[in-house]
Amino acid sequence: MLVKIYPENPSERLIKQAVEILKKGGLIIYPTDTVYGLGCDIMHRKAIERICKIRGIKLENANFSFICSDLGHLAEYTKPISNEIFRVIKKALPGPFTFILDANSKVPKLISSKKKTVGIRVPDNTIAREIVRVLGNPIISTSIHDEDAIIEYSTDPELIHEKFEHFIDLVIDGGYGGNIPSTVVDCTLDGLTILRQGKGVLE
Repeated sequence: MLVKIYPENPSERLIKQAVEILKKGGLIIYPTDTVYGLGCDIMHRKAIERICKIRGIKLENANFSFICSDLGHLAEYTKPISNEIFRVIKKALPGPFTFILDANSKVPKLISSKKKTVGIRVPDNTIAREIVRVLGNPIISTSIHDEDAIIEYSTDPELIHEKFEHFIDLVIDGGYGGNIPSTVVDCTLDGLTILRQGKGVLE
């Protein structure tokens, strides 16, 4: 199923439709401020396993991000961070960044692996943030990749729908996506380390 949602004024009815699919363990593809993402409710283990199957990866090896609507989920899923790091994160988000933080004991239970870190994203995209806000908890997410030798990420939601319609439950057309991923910043060592330079420039 492909639905059009306008980022400037997201339809409340269509956002609720996406949330209902997530609550039932469904998978959605949705726009962010960088590339299109494939996501599910973090509370559904089988949905997470479906994402791993689509991506051809093992659950214990998966590097998922948590898409959050704001920074309120930080304390819920990560270990305490310094005031300095919090200030950097607060200034950068919402924005095209993934911050790698030490996960607390709640995260391994959710994704049933021994991963000690979690990537936190608050995208500067109204559709993504509204879905998470209405859902009430983060969604686990991974980027939509393209087989094209030049373009790494799929940008056209109609083509994404054609490719994935038999594997997922909903594609949200929020306009053309970008093909530059988020900047990944590791906050688990001393200071901040950029692991991947993407769209975001850290001040």
